[in-house]
Amino acid sequence: MLFKKLSLFLVILFSATKLFAAEEIKNNEDQLNFFTGNFDFSDEKQSAYLVGFQHQDESLNRDTFLGNVSPITGGFVTENSAAYVYTGIEWNIDMGQKIIFTPSFAPGLYHEGDGKDLGHVLEFKSEAQLSYKASDDASFGVSYNHVSNASLGDKNPGANSYMLNFIKNF
Repeated sequence: MLFKKLSLFLVILFSATKLFAAEEIKNNEDQLNFFTGNFDFSDEKQSAYLVGFQHQDESLNRDTFLGNVSPITGGFVTENSAAYVYTGIEWNIDMGQKIIFTPSFAPGLYHEGDGKDLGHVLEFKSEAQLSYKASDDASFGVSYNHVSNASLGDKNPGANSYMLNFIKNF
């Protein structure tokens, strides 16, 4: 219960204030994504609430054969003390009508804590996010991801998660 209240408090706090706003400079090159949701919702025995963040620096975006990509770095923790930190790339695709589709891929390090054993410390996160751009500075979205070790370990159960996202540009 405390975990749910903390997650709700973070979403409200960051939606009601301007993050790190020392001046009213709007270059919108940095983006923070705060999210909360359900880790491994498809496994009733291991399902857990999660809270996390992700940073994107759009000044480092590059045009590649995959399109325009930007680096991301982030992490999350679950109510069972599992933790995942990652770095990778994402694509921001403007679908029109203020809708943004954002697929991403990020390898990272996983610690199971008292949560699910994913079979290896090195895991890979594939994610799809759909968000609504409420203003130049803020978006709200939903996302789904799958974390898996690509059969690097003795077992590879994977974990499917869904999240609610608050994205702040600054």
